[in-house]
Amino acid sequence: MKYGQELKKSIFIPWQLFYVSYDVLKQELKSRQLDHGWTDKDKQDFTSLLDNELSKVYDFINAKLSEIDARILYCERTIQTLQKKPSISSDTNYSIMDEALTEILFDVNDLSRFTRVNYVAIQKILKKHDKWTGLNLKHEFITQLRKKPLDKQRFDVAIVYISALHDICRNQGEQSSGNSGADRDQNAFKRATAKYWIHPDNITEVKAIIMLHLPVLIFDKNKKWEPSDSVISSTYFDNTNFDLYTSRLQRDEEAEAIRFRWYGPTSSDTIFIERKTHHASWLDGASVKDRFRIKENQVNHFITEAYTADQIVDNLKQAGTTESTIESIQFIAHGVQKSFREKRLEPMIRVFYNRTAFQLPDDQRLRLSLDTDLTFIREDHMDGMHRRQPTFNWRRNDVGTDYPFYYIRENDILRFPYAVLETKLQTHLGQQPPAWLTSLIESHLVHEVPRFSKYLHGACHFYREKLPLLPWWLAELNVDIRKPRAENIGLTRSRSFKPLIDGKYRRAMIEEKERANQQAVVSAERTSSKSSSSLSTVNQENPKEELVYKTIPTPTPIPIPPPIKFDNASITFIPSQARKLYDYDNDNDNQKQYQQQDLELGTPVTGDEFEVKRQKVKVRVEPKVFFANERTFISWLQFCALLLTVALNLLNFGDTISRTVGGIFIGLSAGISIYALYRFEKRAWMISHRVGGRYDDIWGPAVLCFLLVVALIVNI
Repeated sequence: MKYGQELKKSIFIPWQLFYVSYDVLKQELKSRQLDHGWTDKDKQDFTSLLDNELSKVYDFINAKLSEIDARILYCERTIQTLQKKPSISSDTNYSIMDEALTEILFDVNDLSRFTRVNYVAIQKILKKHDKWTGLNLKHEFITQLRKKPLDKQRFDVAIVYISALHDICRNQGEQSSGNSGADRDQNAFKRATAKYWIHPDNITEVKAIIMLHLPVLIFDKNKKWEPSDSVISSTYFDNTNFDLYTSRLQRDEEAEAIRFRWYGPTSSDTIFIERKTHHASWLDGASVKDRFRIKENQVNHFITEAYTADQIVDNLKQAGTTESTIESIQFIAHGVQKSFREKRLEPMIRVFYNRTAFQLPDDQRLRLSLDTDLTFIREDHMDGMHRRQPTFNWRRNDVGTDYPFYYIRENDILRFPYAVLETKLQTHLGQQPPAWLTSLIESHLVHEVPRFSKYLHGACHFYREKLPLLPWWLAELNVDIRKPRAENIGLTRSRSFKPLIDGKYRRAMIEEKERANQQAVVSAERTSSKSSSSLSTVNQENPKEELVYKTIPTPTPIPIPPPIKFDNASITFIPSQARKLYDYDNDNDNQKQYQQQDLELGTPVTGDEFEVKRQKVKVRVEPKVFFANERTFISWLQFCALLLTVALNLLNFGDTISRTVGGIFIGLSAGISIYALYRFEKRAWMISHRVGGRYDDIWGPAVLCFLLVVALIVNI
């Protein structure tokens, strides 16, 4: 498909006037090029036109981001008011705010798509310009793109704040309990992991879907979250024979991967020493990741063993660390220093990315992480060009965290084209993937890449000529991992542009989950009652099992809370029983389900009772009804084809009588075909116009059988 057609399919209708005028730019380029040779004035005019389109898109994005920030602030203040006034705090009010935040989240997702589509459109038109004119405008236009960046627009801040407010609404005004930063302090943990690639077009949508089920994990809640808080950098170590690379790729027993990791800017004072071991013998063959922390100024001394594991233990004892933690860290430190000493490890590759983690702070059984801006940078000292400092240092000093690192030589850097989603489940604790996660990983939004490794991928790119084996997933980079969009999967909008999550409204999903929880509780109580009844009748002659059903009381009417004064505006929260107007949803093709229409915040309500009206709408016909009519028509045609085959054989290979009978069969076949077409068209018209009457055929089969019998008698 040409990009112009692909762009039209990607346009969000309410914002269509603010997209790059791709067809106009293309026509301008083509007309000038065909009319005369490309001149400096043509270049100047085209560049000015392109810059105007870039400004139009950039200004619109900034305006929408400001609007989104204001709406998030409004929701935040409203939720704070609910928290401060328990008298007006209720499940209904928090549900209203949850829906308002969901609407904002959809706008963030749409804006992210808008940004991505326009960025690609500008790249495409620049590429087309350079191809047709032979100039290099793409390189010259980089300055304009840096001033008004479309590829670096960050929506993570909005997503993080929406997630935090969603979490408060989910907990009915309470903050999530637990230690958010506990995961960074773990010394050893076991998880079953799976890895997936995410195309840049789908990154924000995947984040939004996960956020609706798991909150964004914020490690330091005492400070305002900033984009730099998501930065993770790691330096991986290996030797000149790449023994660690080979053993990890072959998945040898006790294969190691050793890396030094830090969070945030390069000036971070805390470095985590990490070691991944495949099938560790000291854990009965289980794979494990060990880690502990040291100061940045101690790392070089730790590598050279000037700062030994025993000295680390002494410092931990002085700090009052528990004995079990000290023993674990001592074991890890001894093992890492032994590997450095025996395998002669050196720094090879730095891996940089921005990570968004999703996890309940007090529940580490399920964790998801999404790594974007994944970048690989050489750290080695294998040739003179890569000696950045006169003395040994465990990492380069000329690299910061300012992605996309334009100042680094192209031979020293690899920017990965996709984001990486990693699911981590503590299966040894009985954790199973929830249904929503299964639906996500089976959708068109992700591309599974089993056993993908950041270090292995970076190493095979920079040192391919030195490696005996290459990872299997390299071939996957040559194909487009995007898939056709599945129906009712992901974040979509109805025909009225209302948010749909997997084809359902947010409120419908919440109510469905609540009903499932209630049914589970009732089922458990029935099972418990049945068991107790059986135990009480063991010694009776004729014991009878009785099922005890729990009676769910009818909910009492919820009084309307008084209005909340906020910024000189009055907000009336309306109970959910009064806010529901049920109507058939015409936007779902395969389901007839009720559409819940909510009154907007701030709508004045008068009276104590609300009338529930059923609106009359045209019910959509199921597509399978048309297909059934079509299958019937095809069945008739199959019989006609069989009859026609017999007739042609009689005409071509028989005597005069056979040819006569063949002619009769041809006439029958033609007549039956015309009759079948008539019945098909008539049924289709009756279905589309909802005409009553019989849809089955009373006379057709009977007449067909009679004519066949007559033809056979004539033949005999």
